[in-house]
Amino acid sequence: MKWDNQRKEVVSEANKILGMIERNFTDRSKETILPKSLVRPHLDYCSQIWNPHYVKDIKLIEGVQRRATKLAESVKDLHYDERLKILG
Repeated sequence: MKWDNQRKEVVSEANKILGMIERNFTDRSKETILPKSLVRPHLDYCSQIWNPHYVKDIKLIEGVQRRATKLAESVKDLHYDERLKILG
């Protein structure tokens, strides 16, 4: 029994929420984007993705995080590692 479908569904939902943020928020400052109150609950609550063991699952979560860090206007042109350092 594998959890692949649930993991993909959770990541898909998180990406949908990031898309909604991207379309509807005009202020994309660090202070606006950083509060994780919209995306993180979908990744944490009753989900097998909160503690990934496989590289493929880690890459799924990293993809969501990569996209989320690109939303902040002040750091969107920087490399991913630099965005993570700046945004914490």
